[in-house]
Formats: sequence, C-alpha cells, structure tokens
Amino acid sequence: MSERNDIEQSLKLFIVLSRAFKAINEEVNKFIQEKDLNPTEFGVLELLYHKGDQPLQQIGGKILLASGSITYVVDKLEKKGLIKRVACPNDRRVTYAQITESGKEFIAEIFPEHEERIHKLMSVISNEEKDIAINLLKKVGLSIKDLSY
Repeated sequence: MSERNDIEQSLKLFIVLSRAFKAINEEVNKFIQEKDLNPTEFGVLELLYHKGDQPLQQIGGKILLASGSITYVVDKLEKKGLIKRVACPNDRRVTYAQITESGKEFIAEIFPEHEERIHKLMSVISNEEKDIAINLLKKVGLSIKDLSY
C-alpha cells in the first residue's frame, strides 16, 4: 500500500471511529437525560457509587472533565441531594465528594438499565471482536504519548 493509501486509511478510521462514538454517546446520553441528569453529573455519581469517596480535586481527571467544572457539577448534585461534601479529617485543604443514601438508591436503580443499554449497543459485535477492539484502541491511545511532532 502506498503512503497516500495509508494516510487515507488512517483518516477513514478516524472518521468511522468518531461517528461511532458520536452515535453511541448520543444514545447513552438520551437515557441519562431522561433521568434528569447531564452526562457529567451521571459520571460523577457513577464514580462515587463504584469507587467511593473522592477528593474533589481528583474527580475531573477520573471522568475526563476540566477541573473548573467540578464545583458546578458537585453543586448541582448536592442540591439534588445525591452527594455531599465532606472535609478531610487529616488535611483541611482537601474536600471529598461523598454519595448520599438517596444518591446510592438512585444510581442503584438506574445503573442496571444503563449497563443493559450499552450492552445492547455493543451486541452487534462478538465478545472476541470486542476484545480485539479494546486492545487495538488501547494500543492507539497509549501510543499517542510517545508521538512527537
């Protein structure tokens, strides 16, 4: 294959990957919005539900969100009674986000349906194909830090 064909194939892969992500993301976000959350709120709630209390300063990196937006999202979730802020007993500079009992009940109720919807969206490929896709996409993602222009 010529270098031009290689470049065109890379561009085609980028476009197909972008369109697939957009289609999947729109479908998933539709469900989240039906539950009166935005995707970022859902991400924070899901993180706290599955991983426990998190320092506010670290949440953004874990759910791919700019740190400046965390305060806004935490405020909204706090007003809904789904999470609360808890001061770190050892370091006054650190504040944790903690899921409340009503937050746990809420996410426990909706997460199984969220999971099932994602599974249905991905069911067009076999488990073997999923493993291949996971490994290939990890390979691409991890290699990016090694590129220099």
